[in-house]
Amino acid sequence: MGGGILGFIRSIYQLDTLDTRFTTPSTVPYKLAAETKKDPIGAQEGGLSKGKRAERSKWSTPEFYLYYLVFLVAVPYMFWVPFEVSRESDPRYPKFQRYLSEGWMLGRKVDVSDSQLRTIRGNIPHIFGLLVIQPLLRRVWNLFKPTRLESGASETSPRAAEARLEQRISFDAFFGAILLTVLHGTSGLKILGLLWLNYQVATRLPRKVVPWVTWIFNLYILVTMKVYDGYRFKTFVDLIPFAPDSLFDLASWMDNQQGLLNRWHILFNITILRLISFNLDYAWMTDRQGGSPIEKKQLDPANLSERDRVGTPAPKSSYSFRNYFAYSIYAPLYLAGPILTFNDYISQCRYKSASIELSRTVKYGIRCLLVLLAMEFVLHFNYANAISNARPDWSSYTPAQIALLSFFKLHIIWLKLLVPWRLFRFWALVDGIDPPENMLRCVSDNYSTLSFWRSWHRSFYRWTLRYIYIPLGGSSFKTLASSAYSVVTYLAVFMFVAIWHDVDFQLLVWSWLIVAFFLPEIAAGYLFPRRKWEGRPTAYRMLCCVGAVGNVLMMISANVVGFGGGVDAMKALWEGLFRGLSGISFLTGSCIALFVGIQVMFEIRQSELRKGIDLKC
Repeated sequence: MGGGILGFIRSIYQLDTLDTRFTTPSTVPYKLAAETKKDPIGAQEGGLSKGKRAERSKWSTPEFYLYYLVFLVAVPYMFWVPFEVSRESDPRYPKFQRYLSEGWMLGRKVDVSDSQLRTIRGNIPHIFGLLVIQPLLRRVWNLFKPTRLESGASETSPRAAEARLEQRISFDAFFGAILLTVLHGTSGLKILGLLWLNYQVATRLPRKVVPWVTWIFNLYILVTMKVYDGYRFKTFVDLIPFAPDSLFDLASWMDNQQGLLNRWHILFNITILRLISFNLDYAWMTDRQGGSPIEKKQLDPANLSERDRVGTPAPKSSYSFRNYFAYSIYAPLYLAGPILTFNDYISQCRYKSASIELSRTVKYGIRCLLVLLAMEFVLHFNYANAISNARPDWSSYTPAQIALLSFFKLHIIWLKLLVPWRLFRFWALVDGIDPPENMLRCVSDNYSTLSFWRSWHRSFYRWTLRYIYIPLGGSSFKTLASSAYSVVTYLAVFMFVAIWHDVDFQLLVWSWLIVAFFLPEIAAGYLFPRRKWEGRPTAYRMLCCVGAVGNVLMMISANVVGFGGGVDAMKALWEGLFRGLSGISFLTGSCIALFVGIQVMFEIRQSELRKGIDLKC
């Protein structure tokens, strides 16, 4: 019994539970991968175990026993320092006490001073309610709108696929319209208008200008909807010469009927990505000549690989306004994602993804609850946000306290994103759609700037790869000219990411820092290629680890600037670290702890390689 429980717990934390995309090559259909994994020889022949050669396990070596001792000291210390300055006995407690709220865990108050975090936490019961109601309503809808098939017809036949698409899309469009009305009230008309304008760009303009106009239009919307506070109706009436007072009264009334989320434009940036996805997928579909790509490649449309689902255009008839509307406002993913491309959405509406299994979905749901519990624990015992919001005299804090408060503030940002992303993805899985997992690794389990970008908001990373990075030509550092162009490409990607998050100079600085921190890592890869160190793997691992320590320090600095308090916070952090012997001692100890932690991160990835999994992050 105990072994069964332990096995179940281990299965909850398997990569396959998190997302089958992590354990199945993107070019291999999931059904085929699941079958070949049962046969080691077949797995090797099917390409599931090919790639980098893994090293022998180091978990039971004297080197790693030493690292375990460091972990036993460093990890509790990292939790203790922020907890100590968050206690009522701390003399600075009265300065940030007003930012705390009543909690429920062991008599502690809870720090929900971050407005975004407070909104997410307050709406979790509503999310769970929708998670139950929407799938149930779909079942009722399906009873009244069944898929009628001829006797003997296969459920994977083209007719069955079209019937399933019609059934799902009709409900998604219906429920999406209700969702828009309830969430945004009269502002739903603004969203509908923007969707219609974007659809006209894709379907009415000449093909060669569609990508350009799509980007210009959506970037304009990204900037102006925040500058003009969501395009208030009264602002439009002000533009009408000699408008009657009755029109002003109507506009004022409509501005007051804003639904549950009156600031619709704060969350619309995620929809912008879907609008761009539809337009570019449509444009690329028109480039295809001849018959169906699925027929040309002799693929099974009911058992496509993920790459084929994303890259294979849907039939032209699927690019209707109703389908586009249903995709743009698909309820489980509407507010925060993860991001699903239009082609992938249509493909999964036709054929249910084989990766959706009840047991996996249940385990994923349990994992969601555990993440929610972890967030509650941190918010009850670590008041990093409240301390920061109180604008303290940072000189009264030791370098260790400043550094670890900043470190945990980044973890709180990670948690406040992770919780809704996991919950919304769980909702989609329950509803029969499998979107990509957004967070592959804990924010602490990253040592590479490039790899960090691949694992953090992973669906957005994949979106930028498909719609920005690859169309711009990718990157190459073989020549000076190609290197310069590659830097420009990276800047274009990350400046868009910054503007997409918010129109804020601080985030632009963050984007420039991220690109600047890419360059040393890329340069190191060229100066110290792995092939030249094949005879000295341990020395190469140690060299990489030293570089990775510097990478982590740079990433912490960049993210403190972008999401943890700005340039001033970063300056205070580094000034504290170089303020006297205590700061330098802490920095030295931190580098040693990071070195040990990164060695463990290396071995985690080697363990994955030994299972034939290469996540590239």
